[in-house]
Amino acid sequence: MKFGKREISFIVGIAVALLIWVAPLPGLEGDAKIMFALTIMTVIFWAQGVAQNGYTAGLLLVLMCLLLNHDPDTGGTPIATIFYAWTGTTIWLIVGAYLIANVVKTSGLGDRIAYLYMGKFVTGYNSIIIGIFVLTAVMSLLIPHPWPRAFLIMAVMKVVIESSGIEKEDAVKIGFCVFAASVPCSLIFITGDATINPLAASYFGGATFAQWVLYMGIPAIIASVLTLVLFLVMFKPSKEYSVNKEEIAKKLAEMGPMGPVERKTAIWVIIAVVLWATDSIHGIDIGWITLGIGMLLAMPIIGDLNGPKDWGAVPLHVLVFLTAAMAIGKVGGTTGMNAWIASFLPSQVGGGMIVIALIIVAISMVVHMLLGSVIAVMGVAVPAILSFCEPLGISAIAGTLICYMTVAGHYEFPFQHLNMLVGATPDTGNYTQAETLKLGTALIPVMFILGVVMAIWFQVIGVAYV
Repeated sequence: MKFGKREISFIVGIAVALLIWVAPLPGLEGDAKIMFALTIMTVIFWAQGVAQNGYTAGLLLVLMCLLLNHDPDTGGTPIATIFYAWTGTTIWLIVGAYLIANVVKTSGLGDRIAYLYMGKFVTGYNSIIIGIFVLTAVMSLLIPHPWPRAFLIMAVMKVVIESSGIEKEDAVKIGFCVFAASVPCSLIFITGDATINPLAASYFGGATFAQWVLYMGIPAIIASVLTLVLFLVMFKPSKEYSVNKEEIAKKLAEMGPMGPVERKTAIWVIIAVVLWATDSIHGIDIGWITLGIGMLLAMPIIGDLNGPKDWGAVPLHVLVFLTAAMAIGKVGGTTGMNAWIASFLPSQVGGGMIVIALIIVAISMVVHMLLGSVIAVMGVAVPAILSFCEPLGISAIAGTLICYMTVAGHYEFPFQHLNMLVGATPDTGNYTQAETLKLGTALIPVMFILGVVMAIWFQVIGVAYV
C-alpha cells in the first residue's frame, strides 16, 4: 500500500490522540482529556484533508457518543448535548438557506441582477473588481450562502472574461477576486453566511438580523473596503481592458422579460429579506423564517419553485460537519476542556479594551494557523477566549466577534477558509495557493487594524463590557 499525505496524516492524528490520552497533563483528566484528544485528532484530519470534512466530523460524533460519560448524575454529558445543534435553529436555517439559494440560482433571478449591474456600471478591469465586491455584498441579502453566490457571480464573470478578451493571467485574478470578496462581504449580514454567522452568534446567546448589523455591519464593511483596496493595489492587470457591454446586453436579451418563475422568486426573496430585517419586531427567529420560506417555495400555487430533486442542493456533509464543530465548543465546556485551554491565557491584562482586542486577534490568528478550519477554530478558540474575557469584564459579544472577524476574515492557504477552497479549482476560480498566500499575508496587519476598529466600535455602541 502506498502511503501519501492522507494516509500519513490519518496515522499521525490517531497517534497524537493516543499520546494525549496517556500523557500526564496537569489539570486535564477524565472526559476533558478524552475530548481534547478527540478534538486535536479531528482538527489534524480536517487540516490535512484525510477525508471529506463530513466523514471526519461524523467519526468525531460517533467517538464522542462511545467514549464519553453520558450519565448526568455523575457529571457526564448527555447525548442530546452532543447533537444540540439540531434542537436550535442553526441547522434548520442552513437547510432553508440552501433551498432559497437554489431557487434564486435556477430561476435566473440572480443572473439577471448580475448582468444588469455589469451592463450599467462596469467598464474596465478596476470596475470589474469593484463590481464583484458590490454584487457580493448586495447578493448576500438575496442568497444566504457564499458558495452559490460566488458560483453565480463567477458564471457572469466568465462571460465578461471571454467577451472582453481578458488574458488568462488577468482572468485568474478576476476569479480569485470573486471568492476573496465572499470572505469579508459575507460578514455584513447574519444571513450573508447562513452556516457560520449564526454559529458565531450562538456563542453569546444569538443575535437578531438588526443586532448583527449593529455589531458587525460597520466592521465588515471596513474589512470589505480594505480587502478591495489591497486587491486593486496587489493584483493589477497586465494591460487595460474594455468590457464588451454588447455581449452582456445579448445575454440579457436571451433571458427575455421576467417570467412567472422569476417574478415569484423575487416576491419570496423580498418577503424573506423583510422578515429577516424585522425579526427584532415580530420576534420570529431568522432560522424558522428561512426554513419556512424554503418549505413554502415547494408548495403548489404559491411556490412550485423547488421539487424533490432540489433536496440535493442541501449538502448533508455540511450539516454533519457543523454539528461536530458546534459539539466541540459545547461539550468542551461541559467536560472542562475549554476551561483548561483558557488557563494558559493571561488572567490579567492592562491597557484597556484596545490592548485586549489586539491580544484576542493575535491568539485567534495563531490558533487559526495551527488548526486551519474556521469552524474548528471557533469550537476551540471562542470558548477559551470567553473564559479569558470574563474575569476582565469584556462582554461575550466583543470577545466572540473580534475572534470571529479574525478567523473568518483571514487565511493564508485555501484550506483555511472554505470560501477560498471551493474556488481554488480549474472549473471555478482557477487560482492557486500562490494568490491566497499573497493576499492572506497582506491581510495580517488588516486584522489587527480591524481589532482596534471593533474595540472602539463596541465601546461606542455600548456592548464592549459586561
